[in-house]
Amino acid sequence: MGLGLALMEETQVDPRNGRIMNPSLSEYHVPVHMDVPDIDVIWTDIPDPHAPMGARGVGEIGITGTGAAVANAIYNATGRRIRDLPITLDKLLVPSLGS
Repeated sequence: MGLGLALMEETQVDPRNGRIMNPSLSEYHVPVHMDVPDIDVIWTDIPDPHAPMGARGVGEIGITGTGAAVANAIYNATGRRIRDLPITLDKLLVPSLGS
């Protein structure tokens, strides 16, 4: 989810009328299995004291730093700081779009 946020997912809006141009997943690009490298998942045995059964969530909170990490990796590799997600090739090539 985090890689999709950083590199692919974008809601396209028609500026003339505000209509969403990719309202279904058929036109909305999300990463698939072949787009994502192997991920090493580590589990902790420390229970959450605030959850009834001690379970810890691994959903949305885990993706919050991914966009920044990818943007920083691209900055380290290219010297271009991109501040708008998703990070696309056109933002890397045209100075006024990405900085």
